[in-house]
Amino acid sequence: MAIKIIVSGLLVFMVYNLCRAMMIMLKNDPNVPMSKFIGRRVLVSVIIVALLLLALATGVITPNPRPY
Repeated sequence: MAIKIIVSGLLVFMVYNLCRAMMIMLKNDPNVPMSKFIGRRVLVSVIIVALLLLALATGVITPNPRPY
């Protein structure tokens, strides 16, 4: 259950950074780099994938069974 909460929190943080980057892009403000928020979003997605792979490897979460 804790893995689901952590992953959903990270997903919300990723969407937040995406929205912040969009607002900077729409304002066209040269003082604040948009790449900072895009980079955070990429870092969070890497953390999510690594966390899911680690949870699968340790058996904390189990994948769905095959349909056949």
